Amino acid sequence: MQVEPWLPRAARRRPQARALGTLTYAELDERVRRAAGALGAQPGERVAIALPPGGEFAVALHACMLSGAIAVPVDLRLPDPPLAGAHRVVDAPLGDGPPIRPRPHDLDATAIVVHTSGTTSAPRAVELTFGNWLWSALGSGAALGTRPDDIWLCALPLSHVGGLSILLRSAIYATAADVHERWDTERALAAINAGATLVSVVPTTLARLLDAGLSEAPRLRCALVGGGPCPPALLDRARAAGVPVAQTYGLTEACSQVTTARPGDMQPDAGPALFCTRVWIEDGEICVTSPTVALQAGPVLRTGDLGRFDDEGRLTVAGRRSETIVTGGENVAPTEVEAVLEAHPAVAEALVEGRPDPEWGESIAARVVLRDGARLAEADLREFCAGRLAGFKVPKAIAFVPDLPRTPSGKLLRR
Repeated sequence: MQVEPWLPRAARRRPQARALGTLTYAELDERVRRAAGALGAQPGERVAIALPPGGEFAVALHACMLSGAIAVPVDLRLPDPPLAGAHRVVDAPLGDGPPIRPRPHDLDATAIVVHTSGTTSAPRAVELTFGNWLWSALGSGAALGTRPDDIWLCALPLSHVGGLSILLRSAIYATAADVHERWDTERALAAINAGATLVSVVPTTLARLLDAGLSEAPRLRCALVGGGPCPPALLDRARAAGVPVAQTYGLTEACSQVTTARPGDMQPDAGPALFCTRVWIEDGEICVTSPTVALQAGPVLRTGDLGRFDDEGRLTVAGRRSETIVTGGENVAPTEVEAVLEAHPAVAEALVEGRPDPEWGESIAARVVLRDGARLAEADLREFCAGRLAGFKVPKAIAFVPDLPRTPSGKLLRR
């Protein structure tokens, strides 16, 4: 099925509406058509976009889509980033060529090749179709709501699905996107206070915003938190500050969101399944079928994540199957122990992992980052955990460290 291309449609419907930065949709559409002329890409040709996040990246992305070419976003922070067999590389802003006539979007055709974030294995290339992106936008809009004056702040990497979905979602709904090249807490806080209505964050960046003074922003209607479970203590901080949070669970193979809570819903889970998405648990593993799922993932996406549903159909993610720690025959989810550690008022964040143990097979170890100026003894933190966890789940060793290893998108790096 072919549909009208999203950017020209937005320009036709709302030509003077803000699109990207200070550009209106009419201005962005004209710029992209000329950039596509300069690009000269053929339908089906793979084009690697090796540009920093921002306006020129967005122009190159839309130029590929108007041409029918397949965009391959490149993560410039990697020493040897994968290019997924790209035929050419765009590593400088596109100039102006003769404006092209936009091609319709074929919903069955690959639009973008996105690499996974590589939290537990090497990044993998995932082919996402125009249809995947469209259904993702529709599901997200049904969960979070949409308004004509929405401004979605994007400080996530545009080489990954979370940041890309903001650009495409905004074009589909003809709303504004405010793209930052990298995470800068003060700049993000200023953008929210200046009128952003939505912002995508991971738990760490939400904590940084709260530390910087985010509270009851005048127009913010949702801080969408992904990249891993949000600690209950952090949700309590957001609630106290009047910051409406919506937790979400998603992955690259499902084109971003799979389940999403309502804005302002502070329950410690990832909410119900998106519109037209079916999620169930099989042998403890989260399974998904949806028009958002990449064709290469098969009819059923077995996520490798562990989870459970409550009676209201709300998903709680327990972690990766491959990350489960088996100690003395007992299974322990690292995220459960991390949540207890992070509930201590002196702890900023924690990472829990299994270490080889000659007696128990694995023992539980933790790396902990303390809040600025805080002091805490290992024995006191273990005692705190012992009052809230079964004995076999209490870390046998705790190391206090200045920071934790993370992927470029801010997720904990467990491999």
